[in-house]
Amino acid sequence: MVRLGFIIGFIALLGALLSGLAAYRVHDQELALDRIALARAIDVHASLVQDRLTERELLARVASGLFRRPSVINPNMLEPLRSAIYAFKTDFVVAGWIARLKPDELTAAQDAIAGAGFPNPKIRSFDDKPMNPAEITAPIDVLLDLEPRSDETKALPGRSYDQDPVRSAMLTRARTEKKSVASDPVPLLHANGPVGVIVAAPVIPEGATEPAGFITFSYELATLMLTNDDMSLFSVALRDPRKEGGELIANDQGVVSTRSVADGPAPSAMRTVSFGGRDWQLGYYAKTNSVRRAEQTAIIVAAIGFAITAMVCGLFGYVAYNNLRLSREIQVRIGFERRLTAVIDELNHRVKNILAVIQSIVTRTLRHGADIDVARELLIGRIHAMSNVVSLLSESQWQGVKLKGLFEARAIPHADRIAVTGPDIAVSARAAQSLSLLFFELASHSDEGLSLVGKHPHITANWTVTGEGSEEIFNFRWEEFNTSEATRRPDSDFGLILLDRVAPEALGGTAKRYFTDVSYVYELTAPMETVVDMTERDRTDKISAPVRPARG
Repeated sequence: MVRLGFIIGFIALLGALLSGLAAYRVHDQELALDRIALARAIDVHASLVQDRLTERELLARVASGLFRRPSVINPNMLEPLRSAIYAFKTDFVVAGWIARLKPDELTAAQDAIAGAGFPNPKIRSFDDKPMNPAEITAPIDVLLDLEPRSDETKALPGRSYDQDPVRSAMLTRARTEKKSVASDPVPLLHANGPVGVIVAAPVIPEGATEPAGFITFSYELATLMLTNDDMSLFSVALRDPRKEGGELIANDQGVVSTRSVADGPAPSAMRTVSFGGRDWQLGYYAKTNSVRRAEQTAIIVAAIGFAITAMVCGLFGYVAYNNLRLSREIQVRIGFERRLTAVIDELNHRVKNILAVIQSIVTRTLRHGADIDVARELLIGRIHAMSNVVSLLSESQWQGVKLKGLFEARAIPHADRIAVTGPDIAVSARAAQSLSLLFFELASHSDEGLSLVGKHPHITANWTVTGEGSEEIFNFRWEEFNTSEATRRPDSDFGLILLDRVAPEALGGTAKRYFTDVSYVYELTAPMETVVDMTERDRTDKISAPVRPARG
């Protein structure tokens, strides 16, 4: 199991490392791909914005170049250009003709505006306040014509933009530089109108050095920035050239608002575009956090890797555990069969010994000329003694028998008359068989005194252990009182052989028997290592122990 756990742990560690490495690689690749995709999308967008701005600036230049000897006081100045202007299909909000009028031309200009059908022909300021022509002493820039003409735009002709801070600066610069110029971002049509940019192209008559007026085109800032794209990877902001630290940003509905650069995050990239003689900064803000997205993708990859690792470890562990369990079952089976073989061999050995003893008992008991009744009783008793000791050994799994247990009434005649003393030692199986027959033979011959003497013999059986270690000696003494050589029944041939030869030889000791004045004595001395026989007990213990599989 330790080896299996180590292998599974190694696989899990390897899977975790590979999953982490894969997640790390995916994180870097996703981050790099997102950055490349964002950079390419920004470059494409900036290029498209520049192309749109170039087209609109070109339209203003072309429109101004179509004028030849322009009539300054003409409210229908754009009439010849309508087809050319709309042919470009640009998305301008208003195209206008702003004439540079001298003070003596203001009255004629008012009449022309009125004659063209515009509702308010008066010359007035950019905020729609009336102006007194008599008080004007220098040329002013007045809107005389525009496209398209609608209810909202028809009210614009007649306005002067000299005092408009945005349009005046644009027209002054166009007049000075004599080229198309873009204005700062400004509300179009009215104060709350959409934020846009106006480009003005000066119209210079042939042979003149000063422009007679300006062709203007107004564009909404949101369309110029190409911001209305829900599927884009970024949002676009225009840095306001007039406001340091601020920028203009359009939402998906095209509404442009101003925000402080300090309030938001830094842009992912900046691009510069040119329009109307000035540079504009486009700030690109990624709509998705590429770092977070890469981290999420890496987490998913790592989770998948960990899940696969867990599945592999679980499957490997399941298969390995089943194989290990099967191997253990096979080992247990092999061990069981080996133990069974050993048990059978041991059983055969012991059965042969028992049968040999029984054969000897039967042969010696039923010898030629023996009294059949006496022989039958002795045979039954001896076999019963053998059966009793075998039962005791089976109960202890052949680990030996307590010596006092051999003196039970069911196996020893007149057991109630025997006074047993001595340490309760456990003797080996071989010793138990010999001692059981020995005790039976001694007890079975002690009842003769009942018929010859009017009192029962008193019997004592005691044993002691002397010495230490390997020198320990087992000393057994059997003494029958109230008996004598004349009253005690003589031992049978089998009994004499058992007492004098079989039992001592089985225990590796010596025996002697004799009569005293008042008793019959039998003494047996043998080494304790033979009586206990630890070798036999260890062998039996190994056979009876449960089979355990080897550790993995």
